[in-house]
Amino acid sequence: MIISWNTTKACNLKCEHCYRDAGSKDAGELSTAEGKGLLAEIAKAGFKIVILSGGEPLLRSDIYELISHTASLGMRPVLGSNGTLITAEVAGKLKAAGLARAGISLDSCDSRIHDDFRRQQGAWQATVKAMRICKEAGLDFQVHTTVTRRNYQEVTKITDFAAGLGAAAHHIFFLVPTGRGKEISDVFIGVAEIGEVLEKVLKHQKETVIELKPVCAPQFVPLAKKMGVPVRFARGCLAGTTYCCILPNGDVHPCPYLPLKVGNVRDTRFSDLWKNSDVFIRLRSMEYSGSCSRCAHKDSCGGCRARAWHFCGDYMAEDQECVLVGSRKHAH
Repeated sequence: MIISWNTTKACNLKCEHCYRDAGSKDAGELSTAEGKGLLAEIAKAGFKIVILSGGEPLLRSDIYELISHTASLGMRPVLGSNGTLITAEVAGKLKAAGLARAGISLDSCDSRIHDDFRRQQGAWQATVKAMRICKEAGLDFQVHTTVTRRNYQEVTKITDFAAGLGAAAHHIFFLVPTGRGKEISDVFIGVAEIGEVLEKVLKHQKETVIELKPVCAPQFVPLAKKMGVPVRFARGCLAGTTYCCILPNGDVHPCPYLPLKVGNVRDTRFSDLWKNSDVFIRLRSMEYSGSCSRCAHKDSCGGCRARAWHFCGDYMAEDQECVLVGSRKHAH
């Protein structure tokens, strides 16, 4: 079981697609003490991996303390970062705190494409430098790429670049219209292109030494089985079943891309929310509607619940961008 805690809304970048619309710190951000209490509740609920992300989590002065506390509770702390703030000193402190792995975002082998998307000149150079620093420090890292019309044809090239830098994995994120992502519909790729990228990535998994994982494209699991590509993932969409997200102010959502408040950890213990929430119970029932209800891959795929919410207003509706059943008419 894995959980994302968006530890802060503060960020030093203003990326075009940010699902959290990050930039300035949220006035209601959980304190260090509240964060430690939350981590204890997360452990109590049975979670094994905690993604400390943001915004940019390195802007929290207590991030090393939170990482250390996560590890002390027997969970695996990982970081979701844009990488630009990782210096040799920071990498050393992250490693000393017990960070298991840093996830660093890289959207192209072309610095101009990355910098434009991240709205910061020099971001690409700082990010790649951070990866080299992590490698030298012996700090495990993986690369995160958000797929757009600008970079979808170079995804496996980014994989090879990441592997050359010493990355342990490459996670490929497919855009969902949420946060600032709703404002950039012109860079979304269509269903046909999503299928093209998935097949290319799965074929490349046989050729690369690092692990590849598509995110927000749950059809990759049955597709991998069909293509005879071994993957260790049993299910595509994990929202509310073995995964959820906590916002900086303590609100709990089924996933970062599904903006549906389940509750708040200041009002209800997280372990109780995870066990008893009607939303989570409904998601675990897998009683979907539309084509997802009839799909032979319901158990291994699950459809993207965030897209169902965005396009249909119902998180149990069919996935409107399923590469297994083809394109539907809708507007981003």
